[in-house]
Parts: sequence; C-alpha cells; structure tokens
Amino acid sequence: MGDRADPALPLLVACALRIERAALRGGGERGARRAPKGYTVLRTGMGPRAAERALDRALAEPGMGEAAVLATGFCAGLAPGMSPGDLIVAEETRDPRGTVPCDGTALLAEALARAAPGRTVHLGALTGSDHVVRGQERAQLRATGAIGVDMESAATLWTATRGASRPVAAVRVVVDAPEHELVRIGTVRGGISAFRVLRAVLPAFYDWHRSLLLPRR
Repeated sequence: MGDRADPALPLLVACALRIERAALRGGGERGARRAPKGYTVLRTGMGPRAAERALDRALAEPGMGEAAVLATGFCAGLAPGMSPGDLIVAEETRDPRGTVPCDGTALLAEALARAAPGRTVHLGALTGSDHVVRGQERAQLRATGAIGVDMESAATLWTATRGASRPVAAVRVVVDAPEHELVRIGTVRGGISAFRVLRAVLPAFYDWHRSLLLPRR
C-alpha cells in the first residue's frame, strides 16, 4: 500500500445474518453521521461458501478493488469464563486453507473497549467452521489455541486477501460460550445484549478504518 493509504479507501463490513446487518446499518443517526465515505455493509448469508461467493462479487464492483474488509457478527466463544456480549478481536483467522493475519488489532481492541465500556475484549485466533459448534467439539477447537469460532470470518478474510493486498480484520460478539451454550441458533434473534453491543461498537470500526488512512512511519 506504500507510505500512505488511499484517502478514498472504502470500508466493507461483512456479516451473515439480517439482524447483524440491521445493527451495522448506521447505528442510529449519530452513527450514520460518523460513517466513513465508502462504508458498505454486505450481508453474505450463512456459511463459508456463501461468504466467499458474496465477497468475490462485492470486491469485483467498481471502486472496491482495494477496500478494507472487516468481518463481524455473532460467534461462539471457546474460552472458559466468556459471557454473551463479550467481544473477540481476531489476531488471525484460520480455516483448512490456512491462516490470515489481521491488521491493527491492538488499536481495534482499544477502540472497542471505549465504544462498549464494561464489555470484555478478548484477542486471539478465530477459527472457521462449516456448522454450528457444540459440546466436545468446542473443547477440541479450544485445544488448537483458538478463542472463538464462527462460520464466515475465516472464509471472508481468506477471500479478501486472495491475490490482493488489503487491510483486514474480524470482530465478533459472543452469543454462545462454554457456560452459556445456545439450545438453538434461533435464540440469537432475541438479541439479548448481542445486538446492542454490535450496534454500539460501530465507532470502533470507523476508528480502525481511519487509522488505515494515516501515513505509515
């Protein structure tokens, strides 16, 4: 990207669910005023294949070739002690195809802590799955060193960086944790605290995007 990021660098925020997209579309009037130029919310649909297809189409649109990509939404936490409403900042995402390192993770974690005071922010590896993870499989994934799992983040960032150099990040809100396992995925629709947390942290995404526009030293 050279010494300075493109001042017109778009921000593409990808999520899977309608409720996630609703939280990300503006965050209210104040959030809409703060949204950067070129801010786009992409609903990919559920699962890694849907995420890959949607990203390919979106990044092929005019002006999106160098867009920064941030994957977000809900996830399952893997670490003991996690609670619904906690936030995970991926230092890297993993899937069977490999690992994608994320950009600006420390700054992003600090911005999230400001945007959602009282919420715990965890940094670590976010792993991908093609299904909802339950029971013993959660412990098996934890043993690999991952702290969270979802179905789209790894595929999203893998697709975003395939054959291209662009800033990428992933932020997930925990809705399902070892001591708080969901009975069914439909429970997410209730939102509980997850919707409010996701909506509240939009300013942190904007801060991360602005940091990409600063001169590199």
